[in-house]
Amino acid sequence: MPINILIVGAGAVGAFYASRLALIPSSSVSVICRSNYAAVAKSGFKITSPKFGTYSFTPTHTFASPAFAIASNTRWDYIVVSTKALPDLSDDSEILEGLVGQDTAIALIQNGLGVEEPYTKRFPGTVVLSAVTIASAAQNEPGVITHNRWTRISIGPYLSGTTESTTLDMTGRRAVESNAEFVRLLKEGGITDAEEYSHYKLQMVRWHKIAINASFNPSAVLSGGSTNNAMVIDPELYLHLKGLMDEVLATAPKVLGTPLPKNLATPDQILNSTKKNNSGSKPSMLLDWEGGKHMELEVILGNPIRIAREKGLEMPRLQSLYALLKMAQHNRDKVKSSSKL
Repeated sequence: MPINILIVGAGAVGAFYASRLALIPSSSVSVICRSNYAAVAKSGFKITSPKFGTYSFTPTHTFASPAFAIASNTRWDYIVVSTKALPDLSDDSEILEGLVGQDTAIALIQNGLGVEEPYTKRFPGTVVLSAVTIASAAQNEPGVITHNRWTRISIGPYLSGTTESTTLDMTGRRAVESNAEFVRLLKEGGITDAEEYSHYKLQMVRWHKIAINASFNPSAVLSGGSTNNAMVIDPELYLHLKGLMDEVLATAPKVLGTPLPKNLATPDQILNSTKKNNSGSKPSMLLDWEGGKHMELEVILGNPIRIAREKGLEMPRLQSLYALLKMAQHNRDKVKSSSKL
């Protein structure tokens, strides 16, 4: 029996990882597309990568909506969700109603904190895997994916309320096994730096990535459209970004109850590495703002602030960015609504 994998949200990153999983002889990879459905249904995906070269990927099935995927009566071993997490607009876990079977594992390749909770609440007893990636990719036209750099993805089972010393129940053991298998599949597909983590350590990785995303993304919007490189070479913005990262990384150990691993990059290492990358790349939140789309404010800014407050902690730098951008988005939405009247 093939390993049936369904990608929900086959944008740049989702399509890139799908194309690698599809190379495994034992796998069958299908996708649910939105705006790129017509192009993918006709010609599949074309991927260009500095590591893997140029190649094509034709999904086993290309579905226009979850309803068509349900109608296929396929038993999905893994459902990989790589949509943007916008809980202020919708609960994307609802999309999976009718798709999740008894043995299905849900893998979330999404930015932010707290993205797993809607899925564990809607599908109790279902294995949920949490993934953090640093892969950079873009879909410049429907079905045409440019993988820019990096492939690393860190994955761990989501086992809320457990610690490193917790004895796992049957669901927890299933989650650990599914996690190990998914990492193995990615490695077999050429993602040699796919990393297997415990629940606890994966959440540390999520906080570390929040330090990066919650610094660069909002600052690019509020500075009027600056690229990552432009921000780090400006002395005042460098200090601003470092201050944000320091705040997040000082808060994370207090929330998690344990020090962060020493092998994670420091703020100065991250910023100096960004100085060397003069590609002119813009963070995703800026691209969404410039495109008139909603930004991932809640999972990147709002949730970390709320999680910290539950522990009696404040992050004033992060809170300032959140308050300003939330109001900016609200005001723009009001203008859009009034222009339609």
